[in-house]
Amino acid sequence: MDTEAQPTTERDRSSHPSVPADVSQETPEPEGPEGRSRFALAGRITEWLPGGRISLTLLICLLFLLVLNAFVAQPFQIPSGSMENGLRIGDRVLVNKLAYRFGAEPRRGDVVVFDGTGYFGNSDYIKRVVGVGGDHVVCCDKEGRIKVNGRSVDESTFLYPGDDASTVDFDVVVPEGTLFVLGDHRSHSSDSRDHLGSPGGGMIPVGRVIGRADWILWPYAHLTRLPRPSAYARVPGAEGAHG
Repeated sequence: MDTEAQPTTERDRSSHPSVPADVSQETPEPEGPEGRSRFALAGRITEWLPGGRISLTLLICLLFLLVLNAFVAQPFQIPSGSMENGLRIGDRVLVNKLAYRFGAEPRRGDVVVFDGTGYFGNSDYIKRVVGVGGDHVVCCDKEGRIKVNGRSVDESTFLYPGDDASTVDFDVVVPEGTLFVLGDHRSHSSDSRDHLGSPGGGMIPVGRVIGRADWILWPYAHLTRLPRPSAYARVPGAEGAHG
């Protein structure tokens, strides 16, 4: 009996399906180190840290604050009444550490924080700059005002009410690279006047200045900027002032 031949289907000799000509057959290269996720390291750190991402965020914020405090700005608490009424005991001021970092020098009228070790005592102090290098500072004129380079200075806008400019007479020339500093509450301030016979002659080296006090931050009721008073604007430069 004749049997009907069964149709056969030709099989592809290749074990792989055909690929259209317009499809690339290149095998992608393995991903290099530069292609890894930028968060891989952070991911490993968060896995290791208790608290994960929250702890990592707090650590980054803490590091930022430490850098800010060391190089940019730092809060200082006022420990005494030597700068009243402008700065009261317990006030916290923000000290700008960059104010004199790039060639700028302290100017008359600036309120500065400085390291007084070996000059005033083993501590940091806050005072107002009255004389800079080369200045001739004298107390006092016939009206009881301090004279700088022959010009009388009206300190009434910041001097403690009822205080004299100074109860101690002095006549000094400020050496280059140093500052002559006074507190605004003159009757309660130990400053350059009290250390004229000490090492350095009561002058503070500019290199000991930590920064300029620019703001009262706390308490909130005292929040204000500390501007340079205009009283020193008309003081002439030190050149030729000694005669």
